[in-house]
Amino acid sequence: MPPVENHHDDVIHFRLLQSLAESAQQNQRTLADALGVSLGKLNFCLRALVDKGWVKVGNFRRHSNKRQYAYLLTPQGIDAKARLTVHFLRHKMAEYDRLEKEIAELRRVVEEEGMHFSQDNDRDRDDENRSK
Repeated sequence: MPPVENHHDDVIHFRLLQSLAESAQQNQRTLADALGVSLGKLNFCLRALVDKGWVKVGNFRRHSNKRQYAYLLTPQGIDAKARLTVHFLRHKMAEYDRLEKEIAELRRVVEEEGMHFSQDNDRDRDDENRSK
């Protein structure tokens, strides 16, 4: 039975597809660093995308380093990237809406308590406390 993918893997797959769409000629170490994952995790995710038919791996025949690979999005990969973009946009917009409501509620509580809140004043006060 294949492992069940989790949301974190979906995020990595999405970001990996974005990165590969920008430049197919990145090495795995650079990709791993850019995505904030281990080299092993990146390799696992790349293989998953290849297995899904979203990425095709090719090497540079004329390049002096024959181990240099190009990771190309397939037509299915381009379609998947578009679908994932819509999915993550909806997710981020819902998250934004939740945060806006939470911030409004916190502001209401602060006002009810008779306290004053100003981001600039709090930043200035934090800067003053750090310099003491």
